[in-house]
Amino acid sequence: MIPRGQRLGRGLMVLAGVAVGVALLVFFVANRQIPERSDTPPPPAAVAVIEARPLAFRLEARGHGVARPAETWQAVANVSGRVVERHPALESGTLLPEGTLLLALDPSRYELAEAEAEAELASLAGELAQLEAEEANTRRLLELERQALALAEQELSRIERLAASGSVSTSQRDAQRRSTLGQRQAVTSLENTLALLPARRDVLAAQRERATVRLAQARRDLEDTRIKAPYDLRLAEVAVELHQFVGAGQRLFEADSLAAAEVEARIPFSMMRRLLGSLAPAELPPGTLDLSERIDLAAIGAELSLVGAPGVGWEGKVVRVASGLDPATRAVRVVVRVEAPWRDARPPDRPPLQRDMYTRVRLSAPSPEARLVVPASALHQGELYLVDGEDHLVRRPVTVAFEQGGLAVIQAGLATGERVVLDDLQPAIEGMALSVRRDEAAEARLAARARGDASAGERP
Repeated sequence: MIPRGQRLGRGLMVLAGVAVGVALLVFFVANRQIPERSDTPPPPAAVAVIEARPLAFRLEARGHGVARPAETWQAVANVSGRVVERHPALESGTLLPEGTLLLALDPSRYELAEAEAEAELASLAGELAQLEAEEANTRRLLELERQALALAEQELSRIERLAASGSVSTSQRDAQRRSTLGQRQAVTSLENTLALLPARRDVLAAQRERATVRLAQARRDLEDTRIKAPYDLRLAEVAVELHQFVGAGQRLFEADSLAAAEVEARIPFSMMRRLLGSLAPAELPPGTLDLSERIDLAAIGAELSLVGAPGVGWEGKVVRVASGLDPATRAVRVVVRVEAPWRDARPPDRPPLQRDMYTRVRLSAPSPEARLVVPASALHQGELYLVDGEDHLVRRPVTVAFEQGGLAVIQAGLATGERVVLDDLQPAIEGMALSVRRDEAAEARLAARARGDASAGERP
């Protein structure tokens, strides 16, 4: 139990502390300094502005795609045989020029077939020549027999007259009749022989045609034993070795053409619709179905760049728009073709565009009319900061048609000649005074970026 004297001392100490605190509070309040009031307005905020004006604009559509050869050769054996010759560089990745002999199969079977067909043709040619000679001989004999028949007919007429007068015997007359009949039979026989000759000639001609076809097939088979590169190519997978027997229809190797490469780019539907809409004519000819007839695809510029390799790119051209949308992304499938992708290749600094490279694709076309364009950074939640005629701030809501590459195309709310603030004011108070500086360099960069000049930089 605490003694009563100690409790009284503690209470006095608390009261003394409270009294000191009250005294300090009264002292500070009595000696406070009243803030000075100034009638001088704050200095106007310095801002950079650009003058809004219609600019030549180049519409863009961007996407990605995987490269592939424009043409791939799946080499398949047309004939069977044993591989007797194989190019020493017939391996995956090798580049070979057009006309290079890649494989040779054993040609002996097809050489024999060619010789057999040639021999048959020679035999048929001899038979046809013999038939021509027979026809010529038969015609000469027929002419002689007809002359003999004419004489016999004359003699028979003379004897018939004599027999009627009794000058010759009946037996003599009958003998002349038999002789004339025999001569008639000889003429008829030769005429029949001549009549059958065209049929024999047709049979021999048909046999000759059949032998000619066999000879052509034998020569084609013989030619197919030597497999050559149909164009400049790069080998892919090879599935045949020296001394291996291959059957007709067997796959030998795969090769990619070096003439051109294609990229099927996936472009967002809204971008592609805007791009193609700028190229489509207002009225289409009746009966026009093909997209290439309705829209000039050659007017679309195409640039490709290799993802992950800055500075590596190619110029291409849009050749077609593939049927249907990509089932996963609902994007438009645009096929871009690059001619001679190996022409200026300097690996590893500048590799060629080859199979399975992942590329970034930029399509562009000029807008049919000029557009009011501002930097996208000048937009503030749907508003533009403008400067009025007295250099005061105006906050103006605007309608943005679309944004592209850091630029905003204004559809409504901005007029030509108005001054747009580029800086982000904090705070941005309607009517506040501004110190305005027109940034002509920013205007030039904005115009260059609007017309698609990639060297203009990212910040206008």
